[in-house]
Amino acid sequence: MKRKKKINSKRKTSSYSKLNLFQKPGIKFFRPCPLSIKGAPLVDYKNIKLLKKYISESGRILPSRITSVSQNKQKKLSRAIKRARLLALL
Repeated sequence: MKRKKKINSKRKTSSYSKLNLFQKPGIKFFRPCPLSIKGAPLVDYKNIKLLKKYISESGRILPSRITSVSQNKQKKLSRAIKRARLLALL
């Protein structure tokens, strides 16, 4: 007879990111999405000043873990950057 393995559903997942040796473990780093706050600029391929903030010096799109942009806005941002590149605005 085969035994079924029990899955521990009460498994603790660590939601800590960027822990330092000198920090207490209760401190979490959370920055809200800069494009989702009130009064944030719209993500558009014509807004070149905004798009340049999210491009590295070598021309690559910066990841959301660095810019703290939400997943939905990151998709819109990358689509706008690619569209601006195609139209030679960037």
